[in-house]
Amino acid sequence: MEVTNDNSCSWINDLNRRTNIKSLSSNEECDWLIIGAGYTGLSAARKLGQINSNLKIILADAQLAGEGASGRNSGYLVDTTLNDGFTSNKEIQNYKKKTNIYSLGIDVVKKFIKEHQVDCDWNESGKYFASSKIEDKKNLVNFSNTLSKLGFEHSILGNNELSEKLGTSFYNVGLYTKGGILLHPGKLVRAMVDALPSNVFLYEYSCLLNWSKNKDFIFCNFKNGIIKTKNIIFATNGFLKSLGIKVNYNFPLTLTASMTRQLTDKEFNSIGKPKEWGVLPVKPMGATIRMTKDRRILIRNTAEVHDPFKMSGEILKKRSRVQELGIKRRFPTLPSDIIESTWSGVVSRTRNSSQIFEKIKDNIFVVGCYNGSGIGVGSLFGEQIAIKASKQHTKEIEIIESRKKPTWLPSSPFIEIGIKSRLFYERIKARSEI
Repeated sequence: MEVTNDNSCSWINDLNRRTNIKSLSSNEECDWLIIGAGYTGLSAARKLGQINSNLKIILADAQLAGEGASGRNSGYLVDTTLNDGFTSNKEIQNYKKKTNIYSLGIDVVKKFIKEHQVDCDWNESGKYFASSKIEDKKNLVNFSNTLSKLGFEHSILGNNELSEKLGTSFYNVGLYTKGGILLHPGKLVRAMVDALPSNVFLYEYSCLLNWSKNKDFIFCNFKNGIIKTKNIIFATNGFLKSLGIKVNYNFPLTLTASMTRQLTDKEFNSIGKPKEWGVLPVKPMGATIRMTKDRRILIRNTAEVHDPFKMSGEILKKRSRVQELGIKRRFPTLPSDIIESTWSGVVSRTRNSSQIFEKIKDNIFVVGCYNGSGIGVGSLFGEQIAIKASKQHTKEIEIIESRKKPTWLPSSPFIEIGIKSRLFYERIKARSEI
């Protein structure tokens, strides 16, 4: 099934449209095939092309490269996360391993930006975890204790401090972490598309229908051709399950976000002219909110089990109305009709919030499931799976492979029922934060 994405994502629409787009139109053979051209696939292709400059590498995506979840996320390059299941004291060593991976991911993106002189609105502003419920301070104090043990610079803030920094009195308690970066995800991933080596051949709007292994080769069937390859890397993240990859270890979730138009001077002044900031929710189903560099407000407050291949315009409108209310609750002085665009995107999760990074067979590799940290960790895992696939080893691979492995999930329909029930429960708990 082909992916049908809405075309209203503000991050993507900020960019100039590309003209050098090719789709698969005949049978091909290659040394390496990478499926999925987001942060992971692009990073894998770039590194693989550098290591093996004499080999033919094909990178294929069902959509335009970088315009799936990679160009549609909220633009947080995280150093720490709160809602990933590894923040209790008894799991502190596992949380430390995870933050080590986040740190390596930040380093990879920094190196790429420096090497290619990328302008992606990079802002080392840190981030906030915040809630309107004062009782959530207990969760933030526990999180603060974990961060203190691991040496992360941070501070707990009350309503007055948050109001001054964010331009809204909605939040009553928050925790600020100094590490972490805000950026423009569309600009970053577009730069990765432009940086592909000459021995990487990119085919877009080329959806993989099915694949099979026959002796030493993998045969991949697309709508308009077959690719025969010696080796393959699956980097499709939210679509791993639909390709029969690690089906009992990952599941897709569909997220929806909206962004306002640019605030006028009067509107911006009315909320105190805050500097760019990003807020993540204390409760898992609360809203992610950003004030961007150019004075737009982004909100994401939905996560659901939904057909990952398509979200209709009518459903998007319903999500947009919910997000309009979320903005109004935080900024009551702003107009109600301020939202300019609404879009959807698909991510992949595992049961224990760990990532997939492995060799399935001698010539088949898979990577994905970043649980909200796809910019940095996706870029890191892409580079390192290319190194691993090239039979090389790094300290980064050692760190990645020391993490907890994803745990087993029950088969359909039980997993869908369980996920929907958990999301419903979390949504009820976080209803004041939406």
